[in-house]
Amino acid sequence: MKKKIVILTLSLCMLLSGCGGEQSAGSAVGQSSAQREHSTAEQLPAQPEHSPTEHPPAASPQTEQSPTEPPATPPQPEQPPTEQSQAETPGQAPSDTEEPAADYDFTVCFAGDINLAEGWSTTVYLDQQENGIYDCISEKLTDIMNAADIMCLNNEFTYSTGGAPLAGKAYTFRALPERVEVLHQLGVDAVTLANNHVYDYGKEALLDTFAVLQEAGISYFGAGQDLEEAMAPLYLEAGGKTIALVGASRAEKSRMTPQATETEPGILRCYDTTLYKEAIAEAKANADFCIAFVHWGTEYSFDLEQVQLDTGKEYLDAGADVVIGAHSHCLQGMEFHEGKPIIYSLGNYWFNEKTLDTMLVQLRISGNADRSNIEVEIIPAVQTGCRTIYAQEQEEQRRIFDFLEEISINVEITDEGIAREKTVSVPQ
Repeated sequence: MKKKIVILTLSLCMLLSGCGGEQSAGSAVGQSSAQREHSTAEQLPAQPEHSPTEHPPAASPQTEQSPTEPPATPPQPEQPPTEQSQAETPGQAPSDTEEPAADYDFTVCFAGDINLAEGWSTTVYLDQQENGIYDCISEKLTDIMNAADIMCLNNEFTYSTGGAPLAGKAYTFRALPERVEVLHQLGVDAVTLANNHVYDYGKEALLDTFAVLQEAGISYFGAGQDLEEAMAPLYLEAGGKTIALVGASRAEKSRMTPQATETEPGILRCYDTTLYKEAIAEAKANADFCIAFVHWGTEYSFDLEQVQLDTGKEYLDAGADVVIGAHSHCLQGMEFHEGKPIIYSLGNYWFNEKTLDTMLVQLRISGNADRSNIEVEIIPAVQTGCRTIYAQEQEEQRRIFDFLEEISINVEITDEGIAREKTVSVPQ
């Protein structure tokens, strides 16, 4: 009531004295409508081609930026205040047709092959650096890895001081147990052990690897003390949802890494896909989202094997929401099958001294009771000289995106790194 008396008094004064003239009316404008932000993340800058240099800004999980923003409401003359307008917050009332806010929104990030084996080029380089792994992998990349709700990569070696190299194997990789601290520095939550190097030093070193990871609090999947454990999905929680990770390998032409049995440790193989598809189906039945991480393909080849094209779709049909691949040591293409993504190979992440394009793949999973969405984001980088460097310059980013599109099947990648299913126009 006091506000009404003051307002009426001021209005009467303005009418009698002319104090509400053009100057006052011209300086009072309405507020523009509040706009909904479509992305909280800054766009990825990139790195010059052929000579990657690092300029790492602080990182946060990225989302795709909307191509257009709705125009702001033009300024309006100020209206006489009322009790109702003073109580309201400036801005538009939500529309009845507005998309409901996500009940969950989280990220699962994947990197390809890393190698911490003693005497290997990456580890020798690591030991020469003042800041350890932080001098080997760009800060931009390690920030993204640490910020992800779940961070997973391919652990392409064994942790042990025991065992002996497998006879007849050209490359055998064994790291000291204390090297596991690097996984903590990279923000790693889980690793796949379904690969062709985790058994390089035999049963003793494999069992040591299980113990080292368990003591370090790093979850693993794709290998175990017996077949039941090797097949068992790894269940993790993020955003109030359960995510299942299931791993298997079919990487070796001569099968030197044994599959686990009822009584012996080993990995889960998928030359015959029956057991792997059973594990995927079990995972999907007990989780909100299932991700299959498979070790396959031809080393240093961008070409996909027919078995990858065939079985990748089988894994999606068995219940996987996403298929992630590794082993080729170089990037391979992507494909969408019935709206679900297959990333055929992540390539080397930090594995040797070769100069190769690489990437992080970050899945942003969001939704509510009525819908769910998995957005695939590519964070481009280059492995070179035992370092992995974020592609800083936009031209370098676009080069990597264009190459991925070229070797992919039905995928297009936006300038922000979002991989989408390419729509094919059918002639009328």
